[in-house]
Amino acid sequence: MKHVLPKQHGAWAMLILPFAMGVEAGEPSWFHLPLFLGWLFLYLATYPLLMAVKGKKTDFYLRWFLIYISIALLALIIPVMRDWRLVYFGFFMLPFFLVNAYYSRINQERCFINDLSAVGAFGVGGLASYYLGTGQMDGKAFAIWGLSMLFFIGSIFFVKTMIREKKNAAFRWLSWSYHLFIPVGFMGIGMPLLAVAYIPSAVRAIALYGKPLTMMHVGILEIVNSLFFLIVAFYYF
Repeated sequence: MKHVLPKQHGAWAMLILPFAMGVEAGEPSWFHLPLFLGWLFLYLATYPLLMAVKGKKTDFYLRWFLIYISIALLALIIPVMRDWRLVYFGFFMLPFFLVNAYYSRINQERCFINDLSAVGAFGVGGLASYYLGTGQMDGKAFAIWGLSMLFFIGSIFFVKTMIREKKNAAFRWLSWSYHLFIPVGFMGIGMPLLAVAYIPSAVRAIALYGKPLTMMHVGILEIVNSLFFLIVAFYYF
């Protein structure tokens, strides 16, 4: 039987980075291993479910959804037994998923709002991993979610200006303004380390605009940029 895997390669960084930030900022434990396994398969389950919502090969995609969600739930039993309040994070993700389901249904998955919703959902992984290690939701937890949101919104702008919106001058200026505002804003409030974390994003968004880069080149750049951001975030937390 043919395997079903998400086609959005950039989503893997969104899946891993906030989760890793939450683990590092909190108190790492072996419970994070089954939590990540459950988080991974929960993500894998969303793709066939959204395809089924879209009306494509419904039986085929629902079968894969049931396979992935079963593995996810089995893995999540272990951390949930440690703290049942982890189920609240699933409820927190639900509105984001409903937005994604709506845009999938109308065949507008690449809509900017849909991308924002996906980024918000992936950030929940950071909240859950931090809570599992610390048992609390404090300012640091929401900083993890917010900082990863800011970073990946920049990625959305960059990828779109390089591909789908490369001839859209208004979108280009919106992207450049966003990328410059973040580091300047952090410098303005006395957080130079966080400003440094977002400077490479601003440089690549402006310097590489209009360059004939392939999807592979864009993907590699985003991986390198994500690793830099993660290293700085580790140092910050």
